Amino acid sequence: MFSKILIANRGEIACRVITTARKMGIKTVAVYSDADARAPFVAMADEAVHIGPSPAAESYLIADKIIAACKQTGAEAVHPGYGFLSERTSFAEALAKENIAFIGPPVGAIAAMGDKIESKKLAKEAGVNVVPGFVGEIEDTEHAVRISNEIGYPVMMKASAGGGGKGMRLAYNEADVREGFESVKREGLNSFGDDRVFIEKFILNPRHIEIQILGDQHGNILYLNERECSIQRRHQKVVEEAPSPFVTPKMRKAMGEQCVALARAVGYYSAGTVELIVSGADPTGESFYFLEMNTRLQVEHPVTEAITGIDLVEQMIRVAAGERLAMTQDDIGIDGWAIENRVYAEDPYRGFLPSTGRLVHYQPPLPGWQEDEQVAGKARRGVARGNGSVRVDDGVYEGGEVSRFYDPMIAKLITWAPTRDAAADLQIEALDHFRIKGLGHNVDFLSAIMQHPRFRSGELTTGFIAEEYPDGFHGAATSEEVKRLLAAVCAGNEFTLQSRNRRISGQLDGDDGREGVLRVTTEWLVKLGDERFHVTLGEGHAIVDGVKVEGTCNWQPGMTQAEATDGAGLKLGLIVERQGNQWKVTTRGAQHTALVIPQRLARHESLMLEKVPPDLSRLLICPMPGMLVKLHVAEGETVQPGQPLATVEAMKMENILRAEKEGVIAKINAAEGESLAVDAVILELE
Repeated sequence: MFSKILIANRGEIACRVITTARKMGIKTVAVYSDADARAPFVAMADEAVHIGPSPAAESYLIADKIIAACKQTGAEAVHPGYGFLSERTSFAEALAKENIAFIGPPVGAIAAMGDKIESKKLAKEAGVNVVPGFVGEIEDTEHAVRISNEIGYPVMMKASAGGGGKGMRLAYNEADVREGFESVKREGLNSFGDDRVFIEKFILNPRHIEIQILGDQHGNILYLNERECSIQRRHQKVVEEAPSPFVTPKMRKAMGEQCVALARAVGYYSAGTVELIVSGADPTGESFYFLEMNTRLQVEHPVTEAITGIDLVEQMIRVAAGERLAMTQDDIGIDGWAIENRVYAEDPYRGFLPSTGRLVHYQPPLPGWQEDEQVAGKARRGVARGNGSVRVDDGVYEGGEVSRFYDPMIAKLITWAPTRDAAADLQIEALDHFRIKGLGHNVDFLSAIMQHPRFRSGELTTGFIAEEYPDGFHGAATSEEVKRLLAAVCAGNEFTLQSRNRRISGQLDGDDGREGVLRVTTEWLVKLGDERFHVTLGEGHAIVDGVKVEGTCNWQPGMTQAEATDGAGLKLGLIVERQGNQWKVTTRGAQHTALVIPQRLARHESLMLEKVPPDLSRLLICPMPGMLVKLHVAEGETVQPGQPLATVEAMKMENILRAEKEGVIAKINAAEGESLAVDAVILELE
């Protein structure tokens, strides 16, 4: 067995490999770029080597720098993770020349499966179902038209070297072929340096199902069941699960045996995945076809680990060290159900625009959830929650940055439970407890998918998102029960906040029996979005529009996360913010804004108007009580974003206040040595 390995990757997959290596007693080496100097994986590894600037092309994609790091640290093997150099034959060959083990498949298998045209030929020869189409080079547009007419529409035109959704075009008729063929060629050439195109039949109601393969260097190859990856956006996977709700035992066996035959045909060992396209329109389940083989670990491997109890990274390391697999096909079972959601830095409310930036707050849904004997012995299953478990694979940290240089994935949320519905319910609960602030993220969108009736039915296709959200995402649908509970929560929070404020100010009725107008009311009008609810607060319950809502909410002033129940089984995880005179509450995949006023004032409609907060961006406001020890600018001076403006000392610590945007200092309102109150205006910009 290796004594030290290097991980030629970054982020969550680097953390993932280090975790297993540590469990196996193997020392680890991380390599990092400028952007990742403070990343968690760098701190986790036993050693770390800087390999260059932030762009991947100048760091993670340079094989010579990886090999130099191996020599510098004495690493005997390299785990490539996924992406970057993981499927580069030249990298595996270069490692072999230096007598450094590659924790992955043999070079020949990588080369054979890396070409979409050649891999389809090999699959056909191995007895694997392939999509009806033309497997060969296409001369020109006229040739493409003839082929498409022979196959029958619709057809899919794909760049041979394509991936990640690039170089793909769907054609429903001859005109589409004439219009799109040359575009696919150009995309293939520009993105991958290869303009070859192949054409195949487009499968109706397509489902994306993949088979996990695991083999050793002694000829043993197994299939570890399937994963359903049909929910995609622009050909990028969003949700994965294992097993598939569509696959029967008979279908699973047929798929698995064909995929093993393909792996055997190319002398495969290590972990790998054979991707299949399956016709959801065929009730027999026999219409499944080879798409491609990924000769590496997949992003979604945790769901397979959860239902099989097999640590795939550990097996990859053992296989690379020459060990035999310790299990047979008969040992591979299916225990429960697992779902993985990819938490991305993108804003689904704004057309899924990428949202890079700093993670002002980052708290995954794990603190306080204790390990349980029920799941502690299961490989890579996670932390117990009820009858299931939750696992978060991430590589970010609070205060860190999601960089424009790399993939926008923040984390992978994996839940396991005995049933599919229970695993989905646990996803909803866990997503409610994700705390991310500072950039846009898709947590609400993922929760909406988990609640969607079509997802719950298991009737999935690769067109799910486009079909169910044709006009974009605007938040998950909210039931009347949830709305009533939220109205009660917001009224209760307002009561708690006002009671505390009056108690602090000495205005609230005390123990002397005084009665008067300063008592905080229990009668409220709650404007939740465009709806209004009349709420009367009682002991352990509230009356909302005449409906009694029994339950509790643990929110207290200063808290940003809370839980609420209605006493009838409904339980909500809440992200709570006070914004001006309103409450912003996020739960169950939707954001809710509530204005709460005493019922006696409800007749004054003007009080129900939502006030637009003033623009304070041109003011430098003192964030805490303290002394102004230094002014760094003068009136009339032009400043740039990030430039120091003033230094305030508070609690024996100096705090530098910086410009948020470009501007000219119009007025200075405080002098050095002056004591400032919180929210005091230090200076103003034009």
